[in-house]
Amino acid sequence: MPTDLDSRIAELTHRRATHPEAIGDAWATRTRRPLLPDDGRLLIVAADHPARGALAVAGHARAMSSRRGLLHRLATALAHPDVDGVLGTADLLDDLLLLGLLDGKLAIGSMNRGGLAGASYELDDRFTGYSASALARQGLDGGKMLTRISLADPACVSVLHAASQAVTDLAAHRLPALIEPFWSGRDETGQLCNFLDPDSVIRSVHVAAGLGSTSAYTWLKLPVVPDMERVLDATTLPVLLLGGDPGVPGATTYDDWAAALHHHHVRGLVVGRALLYPGDDDVAAAVARAAALVHPRSDRPLGDIPPDPAAPTQVTPEGHGGMA
Repeated sequence: MPTDLDSRIAELTHRRATHPEAIGDAWATRTRRPLLPDDGRLLIVAADHPARGALAVAGHARAMSSRRGLLHRLATALAHPDVDGVLGTADLLDDLLLLGLLDGKLAIGSMNRGGLAGASYELDDRFTGYSASALARQGLDGGKMLTRISLADPACVSVLHAASQAVTDLAAHRLPALIEPFWSGRDETGQLCNFLDPDSVIRSVHVAAGLGSTSAYTWLKLPVVPDMERVLDATTLPVLLLGGDPGVPGATTYDDWAAALHHHHVRGLVVGRALLYPGDDDVAAAVARAAALVHPRSDRPLGDIPPDPAAPTQVTPEGHGGMA
């Protein structure tokens, strides 16, 4: 049976076709909030995967192909009071805005989606999304950039140059720059992979942290890997953890998050498919578990989270083991 949200989604195309100015008006009047809540932690839902052609979840190649389905899942996630915001490209954030789902939430714009999943030019991840000036003009709350570093691909240096400029430009507007670095390369079949051993992640952290003319507004979005204490010792920048290893059962992922969240550098989670497409398809329950980790109640220890009712969650990597 169609819901009220279904009806509102059905109206999106009509509003876009007849009143495109409504999007700009809605950004101008959106209710905003401070970046950090009182506990200084963030839970951000990531949904910029489709714009890179990464539609697969848990072996289902077209899992994210339905925009209506994704909007329903995001509406469920954003309804949780401890979800601080969402990360996405302009098309998706504009949809959420018109649906009235971004008031009081952070909206982080995805800036570079040019490195399409599986493409021969995947590492040439050009800035095809938001610019820093557009983020500032529309009143968004920050920009995210995927920054894969390969010593064997000449395209890498142009991406590093663009990321450096984006960090500088975002800082000029006093907007956070959320860098998601990976040390990357191709295997013997030519498939792009990200190296998730601690030393590779540490190298990526040092390169990413040095981008731009100031680090005042730079944050890092990092995977949870073995020896995470040593990885986090590589920086003084605030860190958000990305989604877990697609091959690791869901319960282990939550345990890894809980352990890493104890480190004083870690300020929360930015998670996509693990929350939006969990193994049991219960988005609300997955979001509630993550929220209990990031924003624990004062009467509950950080690691004391609700039990996982779901079967192990597996997410198909699209070029890396994270949630780009």
